[in-house]
Amino acid sequence: MDNKEKIYQPELQVKMGWLSCWKEMLREIIESRELIWRLFVRDFLAKYKQAVLGILWAVIMPVVVVGVFVFMNRAGILNIGETSIPYPAYAILGLTIWQLFASGLSSCSASIVSGGSMVVKINFAKESLVIASLAQSFFDFLIRLFLVILVFLYYRIVPAWTIVLFPFSLVPLILFTLGLGLMFSLLNCIARDTGNVVTIITSFLLFLTPVLYPEKKNALLSAFTKYNPLASLVNGPRDLVISGSLTQPVRYFAMAIFSLIFFLLCWRIFHLVEPRMAERV
Repeated sequence: MDNKEKIYQPELQVKMGWLSCWKEMLREIIESRELIWRLFVRDFLAKYKQAVLGILWAVIMPVVVVGVFVFMNRAGILNIGETSIPYPAYAILGLTIWQLFASGLSSCSASIVSGGSMVVKINFAKESLVIASLAQSFFDFLIRLFLVILVFLYYRIVPAWTIVLFPFSLVPLILFTLGLGLMFSLLNCIARDTGNVVTIITSFLLFLTPVLYPEKKNALLSAFTKYNPLASLVNGPRDLVISGSLTQPVRYFAMAIFSLIFFLLCWRIFHLVEPRMAERV
């Protein structure tokens, strides 16, 4: 059997054109699919192997957060406003979608440093570590969806027929998360406290983004929401489940296109820096 030879050239990523580079990167990811799966299984077992409550931890956090907001709303501490369905169902669905972004970004940011021994010793597509980390967050997201279903059943809420589009509407959010995750994973190789910064940013954005409350008419907050990709990428999928149409269709599709372009640019930058990662981890 003939052995294929691969010749590595210095600065090859720089010399390749944009289209040729993306084709090469996609080919590498396809060839790394088995590695991505093995990394996902490894991370899954490491995360839940010795946890007393196991995968239940995936739903405890959203239940606690929503429970606090429900209490403050009923106590008059917060004025959430009117929602088209009972507030607990509205909030748990929004927070479930949000957690796909927040937990995904956090795990992606730490992925390269966590796999430092592999990065130093083995030549492989480093994106595999980031994608496997995001896959773990997506699995947690699927677990949380069962909680959403139970809440909807409790309140006897019938989703709109456009729920069939729900999986597709999540693609822009996943691309945006993956793009940011690639960038923060690089930053984490340089500054190890990047993970703490990510946690602070996502916690802060949760309260500025209409996830646990409907979009407000406040001038300052509305201006921020208008240019906040997460507002559209989280509320778009929720709208399709609840109301059967997008509240802000133009804004959603604009942010979807932005997410695709942003992801491709971040992926390209990641690929350019990839050969130097071993020096930093």
